[in-house]
Amino acid sequence: MAQIICIANQKGGVGKTTTAVNLAAALAIYEKKTLLVDCDPQANATTGIGVDKTRLSQTLYHGLIGEVGIADLMVDSEIASLKVLPSRVELIGFDIEMMAQPDRETALKRLLKPVADHFEYIVIDCPPSLSLLTVNAMTAADGLLIPLQCEFYALEGLSQLVQTYQRIRRSLNPHLQIAGILLTMFDKRTNLSHQVAEDAEAHFKELVFKTIIPRNIRLSESPSFGKPILLYDAASIGSQSYFALAQEVIARPMAN
Repeated sequence: MAQIICIANQKGGVGKTTTAVNLAAALAIYEKKTLLVDCDPQANATTGIGVDKTRLSQTLYHGLIGEVGIADLMVDSEIASLKVLPSRVELIGFDIEMMAQPDRETALKRLLKPVADHFEYIVIDCPPSLSLLTVNAMTAADGLLIPLQCEFYALEGLSQLVQTYQRIRRSLNPHLQIAGILLTMFDKRTNLSHQVAEDAEAHFKELVFKTIIPRNIRLSESPSFGKPILLYDAASIGSQSYFALAQEVIARPMAN
């Protein structure tokens, strides 16, 4: 049974998609059969992993509304062990169209169920909001991985996400755990980055991953080439960091 990890933070620009793409790629390179699910209408994970959105006839949206099964939606990536469930802008209509539907919070869970035994890891990239799509991702997941950027006010918005996590646990997914908090965009030259890291470790203790993702030019460049950093520049510090994160994730299994 797959370990399902959703990567969420309602703040934009914190490294969610970068983490989803590169964690999924690293797990696959470690020969773990992995599925990357792009649950964001911006579809940056889809393009960032090298999938051409213009050539897709159906996407995650069509699966969530019940038009097509998951087997017809998954596409290959450049990495043999990594499949992708792609997205496109039409996914933006999901929240509105499904609002009156019963069991609307479990659409993604139902869609993933037929392939859960075929993968070791399913990594879900969430939109930068606490929308119905994010609720679906958290309802389907075993673990919530929270990227936390090492910048001013980073911890302020986290309480809202934690409250949503607690509500999901109470009403929809009692097995959901916090898989970990990942410090991103760390700049070792600034006192602020070090202060945010210290504050996060003081508040969340062992929930904070030992791996810290640095600010890295190569990491910023790789999405525009449609490649995870591990294929774009395997020797870069960004690549080494995501390999280290994958090792931590593998060493911290969650109960399904």
